[in-house]
Amino acid sequence: MNISDDEILAEAIRLVADGVQVTFPVNGRSMLPFIVGGRESVILAKPEPPKIGNVVLAFVDGNRYVIHRIVKVDGENVTLMGDGNLYGVERCKVTDIKAQAFYVVNSRGKRHSLDSGLYKFGAKVWCILKPIRKWLLLCYRVLEKVKIL
Repeated sequence: MNISDDEILAEAIRLVADGVQVTFPVNGRSMLPFIVGGRESVILAKPEPPKIGNVVLAFVDGNRYVIHRIVKVDGENVTLMGDGNLYGVERCKVTDIKAQAFYVVNSRGKRHSLDSGLYKFGAKVWCILKPIRKWLLLCYRVLEKVKIL
């Protein structure tokens, strides 16, 4: 019996809505360098009221789910951007936020809080460095390729 990714995601969202924390694998590179797709997972739980800096699972642009950081909240409208993205943003309503990531779990099973002071500081610095993010991500990818990271 094959279960589709959409069915798994729907079940994860249902469990979170019921108050269950769900460990969910992350794919892609859109949250580099803070969340490494294919190697790390996030622990999702019921979302808090949205605020800038939160990492959330949201249904965006009316057609897909992403795990990205909130960069703007304007009433019921929320703008998201992946840490590894250079320009693109997504938009959704507060009601489209289905879960919030509270922890990242690395490949060895160690949990790191997304609410720690160090993590929040790093995320703020990363946001400030947006004009040179392209070059920083290039360095990251080179270091990853030569197996330093």
